[in-house]
Amino acid sequence: MSSITRWVIDPVHSSAEFRVPSFWGRVKVNGHFDRIDERDEHLRSADFFDTERHPDVEFVSHQVSDADDGRLNVQGELLAAGDRVVLELRPTLRQADDQIEIDASATVDQRQLGMASSPLGIARTPTVLTVHAHLRPQR
Repeated sequence: MSSITRWVIDPVHSSAEFRVPSFWGRVKVNGHFDRIDERDEHLRSADFFDTERHPDVEFVSHQVSDADDGRLNVQGELLAAGDRVVLELRPTLRQADDQIEIDASATVDQRQLGMASSPLGIARTPTVLTVHAHLRPQR
């Protein structure tokens, strides 16, 4: 009889970040989802994430398959700012004691999510999303 293990994300050891080319592609702006400053307030506005109406960013996987190279193929949808975009991820997985570490990144054209660019084209596309997650067995 085999047992199925349910895994939960350890939020203390996990992160979701983004990097956007800015200043006409000469500078990269990095951000993450737990800090507030003036730039982050603009990102929360209706120009970008519209967090007042859409407080969550969510990724839902629809299919996961083994890529036979130590990675997975993960197809799914990213929901942000009330819109969806189809993404394919190729995360790497590592076992660390009783946890699993996952690293994945994807490139997204934020205009597909209805997000405006900044005046004069200072914030450019594409945006690189990076996720580092620690999963632990649900007890």
